[in-house]
Amino acid sequence: MENFKLVLPEHLNHFGYLFGGNLLKWVDEVAWIAASLDFPECKFVTIAMDKVEFRKSIKEGTILRFLAEKVRIGNTSIKYTVNVFDEGIKTGDEEKVFTTNVTLVCLDEAGNKANIPER
Repeated sequence: MENFKLVLPEHLNHFGYLFGGNLLKWVDEVAWIAASLDFPECKFVTIAMDKVEFRKSIKEGTILRFLAEKVRIGNTSIKYTVNVFDEGIKTGDEEKVFTTNVTLVCLDEAGNKANIPER
């Protein structure tokens, strides 16, 4: 699943770059949306995000592209790799700026783990 986000002034830290917490929030949302679209009968919550390493500062006005790819389906959980790219609207060159794996678990109405339906 692919999604885009424009970095606005309210997303910046005190140095004028994208606040890492905003990027993590967007990555989490993209993974949740992908899982919810793939399995609409499940109620997902995030239980893990792998390695978090910010390798490039992101400036205001940057258009970020998020690509979520399903990498593993378990009985009750699902894992997506989320890659984030700087679309490079000024240069035309796309650059990967962040990547991590997000694991979500399917819950039933009582908040207990539930099986993900087979596809």
